[in-house]
Amino acid sequence: MERETLKPRADWQRQFEDLGFHFHSLDGVYWDESVCYRFSSSEIDMIEEATWKLHELCLKAVDHVISKRAFKPFALPDWFIEYAVDSWNADDPTLFGRFDFCYDGINAPKLLEYNADTPTSLIECAVAQWNWQQAVKPNHDQFNSLHERLIERWKEIRDHYENPVMYFACVKDNIEDFGNAEYMRDTAMQAGINTRQIFIEDMGWDAATEQFADLENNGIPALFKLYPWEWLANESFGPNLPLSAIPVIEPAWKVLMSSKAILPVLWELNPKHPNLLPCYFDQAKLQSQQYVRKPIYSREGANVELHTWHGTIAQPGSYGTEGYVYQAYSALPDFSGNYPVIGSWIVGDEAAGMGIRENTQRITTNTSRFVPHYFT
Repeated sequence: MERETLKPRADWQRQFEDLGFHFHSLDGVYWDESVCYRFSSSEIDMIEEATWKLHELCLKAVDHVISKRAFKPFALPDWFIEYAVDSWNADDPTLFGRFDFCYDGINAPKLLEYNADTPTSLIECAVAQWNWQQAVKPNHDQFNSLHERLIERWKEIRDHYENPVMYFACVKDNIEDFGNAEYMRDTAMQAGINTRQIFIEDMGWDAATEQFADLENNGIPALFKLYPWEWLANESFGPNLPLSAIPVIEPAWKVLMSSKAILPVLWELNPKHPNLLPCYFDQAKLQSQQYVRKPIYSREGANVELHTWHGTIAQPGSYGTEGYVYQAYSALPDFSGNYPVIGSWIVGDEAAGMGIRENTQRITTNTSRFVPHYFT
């Protein structure tokens, strides 16, 4: 694993905009091809293996939580817990997720968290960095079958639900969420699914028919939502979700896998697993004074605190009311003051590629840069 310095292509912005990647310069510099990371094939194999193995462990962890009725740490409404359990028992299909790893090219990848419900950085990982690799490193390869695997998985979901019209929803006035949702919509259309676009704010509830509706009062038969389940669970219309029986991607049970509360469960069930870090609901149980405090629910590094021998680093935010987990600290690799996090994708049950977010601080946030990779 090496970090290389490169000269950016002169017309990369135009190329990406032609591909639908319009938020490439969000917050100044988001996509950054002045650098890239080179991996060996054995390092990629290590990341790929860790991804599918952890996916299996996460499924077993969710089954454990449900079978033991160990829902209290997840801080979810009672009605939603039963909704999630029913979704699990119905074997509602999952589309995708993204594991965030600490990896230095030497030691086993360590799971920092699992974005199992509303993972983003899709178009930059699946499309933009593939475009970069084809132009800049055409004689090498990239760990990236994300686009093709999404289309194939959508076909399976299409057949499972007998091909309903699928609405793709996100919040208004968020160019990144809209770009990710539209990319997912494009992959679904390539899988033969009839799609519509809608904003979360424009969804209504028709009490007479007990179904969700769009602005034209058309019923919404199925939904892909780039909106976290824990937020939906606390919306006034949330309790209508079980009444509607609407298929939703990701399914409701994925909230258990996406919550940081799954991290102590994983450690309890798999102590000393090489890809896991010790994690507890009680900081006193950790054997080290170096640890990371993470909210049960949070986004983009908000309210995360690093406690190390060098001091405390904290990100502001509005999360944490549901509680925290305490995870052993694993230092990100340091490349001249740049700290990369590996985002490794799972689609269905298959590892599907990776992207890298890089920052000059040790907490990955919404301003972290996306940096491409290749392997030899």
